[in-house]
Amino acid sequence: MAQIDPTKLHVDSKVLPIWEQEPASFQELMAEQIRHAPWLILSAVVHVVVLLLGYVLMPAESKAVEEIKVEMQMKEEKQIEEPPPPPPPEPEKEVTKDEVVIQDSEVTEAVTDNPTFDPTNDSQSKESAFDSNQWNAAVGLGGGAGGKYGGRGGGRGGMGGGGKSSAAAIESGLEWLKNHQDEDGKWDCDGFNKHDETGEQCDGLGNGVHDVGVTGLALLAFLGDGSTMRAGPYKDVIKGGIKWLREQQGDNGLFGTNASNDFLYGHAIATYAMCEAYGLSNYTLLQKNAQQGINYLEYHRNPYAVWRYQPRDNDNDTSVTGWCIMAYESAKYFKLQVNDGAIKLSETWLDQVTDANGRAGYTKAGEPSSRHVGDHMTRFPPEKGEAMTAVSLFCRFFMGQDPKEKPTMKQAAELLKMRPPVYDTKSGSIDYYYWYYATYAMYQMGGEYWKNWSAKLNDAIVKPQRSDGNFKGSWDPIDVWGEDGGRVYSTATLVLTLEAYYRYSKLVR
Repeated sequence: MAQIDPTKLHVDSKVLPIWEQEPASFQELMAEQIRHAPWLILSAVVHVVVLLLGYVLMPAESKAVEEIKVEMQMKEEKQIEEPPPPPPPEPEKEVTKDEVVIQDSEVTEAVTDNPTFDPTNDSQSKESAFDSNQWNAAVGLGGGAGGKYGGRGGGRGGMGGGGKSSAAAIESGLEWLKNHQDEDGKWDCDGFNKHDETGEQCDGLGNGVHDVGVTGLALLAFLGDGSTMRAGPYKDVIKGGIKWLREQQGDNGLFGTNASNDFLYGHAIATYAMCEAYGLSNYTLLQKNAQQGINYLEYHRNPYAVWRYQPRDNDNDTSVTGWCIMAYESAKYFKLQVNDGAIKLSETWLDQVTDANGRAGYTKAGEPSSRHVGDHMTRFPPEKGEAMTAVSLFCRFFMGQDPKEKPTMKQAAELLKMRPPVYDTKSGSIDYYYWYYATYAMYQMGGEYWKNWSAKLNDAIVKPQRSDGNFKGSWDPIDVWGEDGGRVYSTATLVLTLEAYYRYSKLVR
């Protein structure tokens, strides 16, 4: 086979070799690209379409994902249950001195634990901040307060009083209490007659476990008449009693001890008296004692409810609760720290135990007042009075309720009107406790209610007052609770009852 020598080949071509060609001009290059343009445009269009499809499709997917997420979150939120409301403030342990909070805004001098506290030293107090309703200095009475307590400015001889016989009975009763006060300041429930050094000794001794309670009642009677720790004819009597109560207060705020089953009566009444003495006398050194007394009541109160004998045992009654309400409202008026929730729960309690006729029960609707075991109920039938209804009605006034807005209050007043005070030693109807609360309630009702009720007080209370020997000014403890509180209890309670004309102002206008 013949071989070809590539060096011998020669190819004729009109195209110049690449190295001999001249570079193409810009116009020539553009012309060459234009010849290929249809294919480029088609490619660009395809790419644009693809991009548009991607743009349209991607948000839809994202939106769908977001909707799924939102739906999942909503379903999860529906599964969350709102926690129940927190309970009213309930201390976990008994209040001690270190836990007491004093409102600095109310303190004008140092408030300390002062074992040498001397209430007879007026330099330990400051002038009264209550400038209105000043007592007439000509009769030796000091500064009073306005508001609920403004009525005391008139005293027993002022407008609306019970007349000369009532005023004389009040003065005589206070004098008997003054003469039977111990040197240490207390009223000795079962030993007060040791002060009868000559003549016949008074009978009617009570139970010694109630010294705190009867001392509180006696102090309220002197404070109710207008005297304070700073001024008035009985200022030294009040100072002595308050000093003794202060010494009986424990670290947990309790006045006295829990020796008796119903010890809370004594504590509540003593707290009530301490709050009034602090506020009306403006002795800021007593602020801590009054606040501690309230703090103990708050510790003792049942969760979501009110009070009875033992701390937080879920047992409640209207009688004990009545005194606690008065202590709370007094403390609140004088700007001590008070749990308003407890007052609201007290209103709820009174509604719960009040029946359709306006009658308030003891521990439940329709239940009459309590009596001791034995023949006590036979001697003093509960249906002879309306003690719990009276407690409820007056407390409603003190808590700011109005008969015009609360029809059950007028119903209660109608029930009281049917059971006026009558001094009948044979019927078992004598109940100083009932008469005390009912008198204050009917005074607040006013009108015919008060007119008819007050007309009975002279025969039921003023006339039976003793006027002989060492008994002069006292009342025999022959009522329902006379055997417990004795002659000190009966005298202090009936003096307080006669002070209803001026002890508190009209609470509802």
